[in-house]
Amino acid sequence: MNENVKHQDEEALNDGSTAYTIISWIFGLAFFAIGIVNTFWGGDTGFGIFIVLLSFVYFLPVNDILYKVTGFTLPKLRLLKILLGIFIVWAAMGVGELFDKIEIMVNSF
Repeated sequence: MNENVKHQDEEALNDGSTAYTIISWIFGLAFFAIGIVNTFWGGDTGFGIFIVLLSFVYFLPVNDILYKVTGFTLPKLRLLKILLGIFIVWAAMGVGELFDKIEIMVNSF
């Protein structure tokens, strides 16, 4: 018998991974945009590139890549992503003066 056949009476289980992936991509896009703004406007090229590189943590399957390269994974990756997100927002808003750079960007168009 084919065990992969879905029946009408069965309900699909949602473990939350789809929602987690969507949320991760949204934050990844936001942090990527913050990095681009910092790279090209306001004179913080190095900081902007650093933020762009950190944003890839939200796009890529980090644990899978890390396991293939090093042989171990990061436990509690969701917690690490949350802490990294807090750091990026703090660095961009406070230290990086993001709103001033967005104003420079808008005025340049």
